Amino acid sequence: MKRVAIYSLLLVFGLLGSQFTPAILGDSYGAGYEIIQFFTMVALSFIMTHVGYEFDIDKGNLRQYGWDYVVAATAAAFPWILVCMYFVFVLVDRNAWSQWDVWKESLLASRFAAPTSAGVLFSMLAAAGLAATWLYRKARILAIFDDLDTVLLMIPLKMAMVGFRWQLGLIVLVMAFMLAIAFKFLHRVRLPVTWPWFLAYSFVIVVVTEVIYWASKSFSPDVPIHIEVLLPAFVLGCVLRRPSDDDASHTATHHVHSRSDELALASVSGIFMVLVGLSMPPVVGEAAVRVAEAAVGALAQNTPALGWGAIAMHVLALTVVSNVGKMFPLFCYRKEAHWRDRLAVCVAMWPRGEVGAGVIVLSLGYGIGGPVVVVALLSLALNLVLTGVFILMVKRIMLPPAPGDPVAA
Repeated sequence: MKRVAIYSLLLVFGLLGSQFTPAILGDSYGAGYEIIQFFTMVALSFIMTHVGYEFDIDKGNLRQYGWDYVVAATAAAFPWILVCMYFVFVLVDRNAWSQWDVWKESLLASRFAAPTSAGVLFSMLAAAGLAATWLYRKARILAIFDDLDTVLLMIPLKMAMVGFRWQLGLIVLVMAFMLAIAFKFLHRVRLPVTWPWFLAYSFVIVVVTEVIYWASKSFSPDVPIHIEVLLPAFVLGCVLRRPSDDDASHTATHHVHSRSDELALASVSGIFMVLVGLSMPPVVGEAAVRVAEAAVGALAQNTPALGWGAIAMHVLALTVVSNVGKMFPLFCYRKEAHWRDRLAVCVAMWPRGEVGAGVIVLSLGYGIGGPVVVVALLSLALNLVLTGVFILMVKRIMLPPAPGDPVAA
């Protein structure tokens, strides 16, 4: 568990650094923040390419994956709905409950609670020595699916904010095409698979997605085409052929095939933890004040000011509410896993990260702000800080059951 502790400390270091970088960088903060986000995406792409590289699917049992998607979508929807209701009925002024703009903005801002942090989760579970377990395999599928579900659902939420745009439909078609490519060419494309090549692939993926984003922004600033790196990186990993696939007798489940590859993955995962923390928007200081002043949405106008004591209470309550919403998988997979494994999957999906932070940043871009966004951001940060604790809880839950304990409850 030493690596889990190191990753947690790196995460905290990054979160603390995110509050000081505006003062350190001054007028260059905007450019510095873009650089931090770029390298965060490169690291995330590197991790997700490895996840796809180790991903296997039984094409003769597609019904199971359909059920997995339903479970993941539900595990994403429950936290989203609960957090949205908390925003509207607890934080917002009672006289604003009937305003559609309040509900619309709450539905967008609360979506931060839906996606599990796939990159953080996979790094932490592997560091805890759980990479060969049913828990890891199931959490990997569910985390990818709930991130995918979040990205897909962001499209109708964006439509609610800006109306129908053809760009959003194009993004859906591109995502469907990438998933079809991953399915058809699963581990069939022969390309170099050492860590320097993985890093090069990750860099190219981020550059291409950013070029598409900025090019589309030049002619459509309201709704640019932004394809998250999560999916293309995962798809690339899925199509890469593994050396072990050429050996019919090879039955290992871990395909990082050299010590240097393992060291590179561990190092990039640690850097990713720091960068995720650094990519969090500021909640204290002049930069936080500027963010708050830029908010002109209905939520900002209808949410009363909160002191830091009240904010702390709401952050704790919101964190509990959002994590309770992740408990649905406990009631699924009763025939294939012990209740401890199912509970461990639920707890493993508590960490939030890069996709949730992207939702908050997107909310700020639409003028959503005020205490609601501050509480959401701090709740996300608290979940990040507690990631190591969550993984320790998973490790504890995964201890062998007592004699006589039934396999399924």
